[in-house]
Amino acid sequence: MTQKYLGMRVGFPEKSADVRMAQYEAGARTPKADLTAALAHELDVSPQALTVPDIDSYIGLMHTLFTLEDIYGLGVEDIDGALCLRVDARKGKDAAELNKMLHGWLQATNMLKSGEISQDEYDRWRHYYPEYDKTQHWVKPPSQGLSDMLVDALKGETE
Repeated sequence: MTQKYLGMRVGFPEKSADVRMAQYEAGARTPKADLTAALAHELDVSPQALTVPDIDSYIGLMHTLFTLEDIYGLGVEDIDGALCLRVDARKGKDAAELNKMLHGWLQATNMLKSGEISQDEYDRWRHYYPEYDKTQHWVKPPSQGLSDMLVDALKGETE
């Protein structure tokens, strides 16, 4: 898909569609929420998939990891000669939430490896995250009544 075609699909005039898309792609401009939603729709991904941090350079990636360390308790360790990223869930609420999210990702990865889901299904899980992550509580229920029913059912299972 060309920048011009995408720009026209989200409503920019043909004359400037490619220039506007190039500006967003280069980071010279930041799209507002409604444009991000329209772009996500056209690209068939979650809007959150379009708002990733600056990881286009090794330095940008490292600063992103440092921010994850500060906010979410991410750390690096040497385990048997292999560098591993880890989350210490005891470092607070945000670290505990990230830990749960990573477990959901691990579950999806294991399902892909075992053949329970296809590569396309796994990619859909990632591109629409958290919509298809059924392991966590942040998946929005369709109604409060359903939410209450699920909470009651889960309480019954843990008692």
